[in-house]
Amino acid sequence: MASAAPPAEDSGIPGFCAALGIPGLADVHTHFLPPRMLRRVWAYFDEGGPLLGVRWPIRYRWSEEQRVAHLRAMNVRMFSALAYAHRPDMAADLNEWTLSFAKKTPGCLPSATFYPEPGVTEYVTKALDEGARIFKVHLQVGGFSPADPLLDPVWEVLTARRTPVVVHAGHAPVGTEHTGPDPFSAVLKRHPGLTAIIAHLGAPDYTEFLRLAESHDRVALDTTMVFTDFFDRFAPFPHSALPQLKGLGEAGKILLGSDFPNIPHPYARQVAGLADLGLGEGWLRAVCWENPVAMFGDPLPGPRDGPGSSADS
Repeated sequence: MASAAPPAEDSGIPGFCAALGIPGLADVHTHFLPPRMLRRVWAYFDEGGPLLGVRWPIRYRWSEEQRVAHLRAMNVRMFSALAYAHRPDMAADLNEWTLSFAKKTPGCLPSATFYPEPGVTEYVTKALDEGARIFKVHLQVGGFSPADPLLDPVWEVLTARRTPVVVHAGHAPVGTEHTGPDPFSAVLKRHPGLTAIIAHLGAPDYTEFLRLAESHDRVALDTTMVFTDFFDRFAPFPHSALPQLKGLGEAGKILLGSDFPNIPHPYARQVAGLADLGLGEGWLRAVCWENPVAMFGDPLPGPRDGPGSSADS
């Protein structure tokens, strides 16, 4: 088997996977949104809004069909359609859209979200009954505490169903009163069996969130945007924490995430950033494929035909 050289371009990712001996990539942190909402999100990124603090040019500003085709071309075999509510009365509609998207899109994990509001437990349960397998909440953008009493029954339901929730709990890129290790730690004290995936490795409080994963059986972290030039400018990962990262990856607790399509760099930069860490090909296989598949199951039984994309241009 050839050594897995870090891919320089998106077109090199299938070869990277083949060299590693994995069927493809399993990316737990990607976004597909209703078109009107996606346009608003991209406009916010273009303007470098207050919760970003920097201009954040969108690399993959394409149609939905082109974005799905590009994931296929890169051999991303599992991905999500993470949406997140930032105000009341929007989560249920978002769930309807994202669950419908997953039904028509092989390889997409049925995804859903929630917000602290009356009726939240009911629509979360409904989404679960309709097949939701991953949830997302963004404490920074949503502007709410994960310990809000309205969410206690939701955490209970998700714990009982063993359904993972991706939580943007870290301060990066701009902290709020609801971000950082303490607010979400309070939730885990009440719901220690919750299956949680801390987005962005908890940046910039990496060490604290890594410890949280070490001390809770069902807490993992995703790699989203960490180890890229763009993210390293404001939240570099400490070299001293690499042994923790290696151990947690080998224990099944580090999962590939990218933030595709809302990234200011080629997708390959995320994959190359992980490869450049020098933590070994076994670690890369675990993070890029084995750990997500252990959590969610094999997304597709074999390669899928479909249009490619020359996105490196």
